[in-house]
Amino acid sequence: MRIKFSEDVVPLADLKVNPGRVVKHVTDAHRAVLLTSRGRGVAVVQSVADYEKTEEERAFLRGVVAGLADLEERREMSLAEAKRRLSLE
Repeated sequence: MRIKFSEDVVPLADLKVNPGRVVKHVTDAHRAVLLTSRGRGVAVVQSVADYEKTEEERAFLRGVVAGLADLEERREMSLAEAKRRLSLE
């Protein structure tokens, strides 16, 4: 999700005038919009669906990184041991 500066940078005043247009844009384009005030970035608007997807991807990647770190530190167990500890046998 890369910002297209020609489309995705919106002055705060434009949001105040037509918030529906900004919401429709982030929903349709699946890109966040950078809100600016006096030429400086002040906030980001993103659709809820895209936000949830991003958070799910982050959580998954954190889990993968944690799993790889466990493997490097030799904190691993067999499937049989995991089932026994979780009382799944």
